[in-house]
Amino acid sequence: MSDEWTIGRLLTWTTDYLKQHGSDTPRLDAEVLLAAARGCRRIELYTAYEEPVDEAIRAKFRDWVRRRAEGAPVAYLVGEREFYSLSFRVTPDVLIPRPETELLLIRLLDLVKERGEPAAAGVSIADVGTGSGILAVCAARELPAARVTAIDISPPAIEVARANAATHGAAARIKFIAGDLLAGVPAGQPFDFIVSNPPYVSSAEFAKLSPTVRDFEPRQALMAGPQGTEVIERLLPQAAERLASGGWLLLEVSPMIEPAVGKLLAMQATLEPAPTIKDLAGLPRVVQARKP
Repeated sequence: MSDEWTIGRLLTWTTDYLKQHGSDTPRLDAEVLLAAARGCRRIELYTAYEEPVDEAIRAKFRDWVRRRAEGAPVAYLVGEREFYSLSFRVTPDVLIPRPETELLLIRLLDLVKERGEPAAAGVSIADVGTGSGILAVCAARELPAARVTAIDISPPAIEVARANAATHGAAARIKFIAGDLLAGVPAGQPFDFIVSNPPYVSSAEFAKLSPTVRDFEPRQALMAGPQGTEVIERLLPQAAERLASGGWLLLEVSPMIEPAVGKLLAMQATLEPAPTIKDLAGLPRVVQARKP
């Protein structure tokens, strides 16, 4: 057997190594890291399976594999993650996009579509806690006539979102605000839609998260407090005040706190709760309410 490090041999060895070090997706991790190190698409690895890999690429790959074995998320290592078929830049200043959040985007797009023309033209949307900007950028791309405001308490996160908006040609259609929830939005600026994937992890849940999430992703964007509802509890009255008549509030939540969020929502006299949308696993994921 040849001792030459081909793409196939590297993938096989790395998959076994990462599996031994606790990765839930060792083969996928190996492929993503090697493709990024080579500057190619994952599918291209299989058309060059027997091709040797030069030392410079192997050195970069080895470093990433070592860091991945120590728990570093693949998305932070390669600097990007796919969401809604687009590639988004991610850094340790922002959460790594997750598939569940696509439900929030799809519901927003469906609700705008239901308005029909011309009502759907020029709708105003606030993305509260924008992070890497996935919701704001996708909304601006899918709804080119919409006015989108992206808000985050973290200035570094805002910069990541700005970069992603520029990459996807949406920067001119998004207003960025660094602030705590809706507090920094000018008074008298109503929104037709307020969407948010806020911090919703309780202190107890945070302690049980995988080290890959708990030790590397920004705590401020994950943990809300002892109950997990603390940020949402502050956001609800602000959203009720800032929504235009007929406007919608859409929140991604943890299934564990969805009942508690429902109770908080019921306390808002100016918001009418709507059925929670379930994710592909059948778990309650997107809480929604409408302002009459």
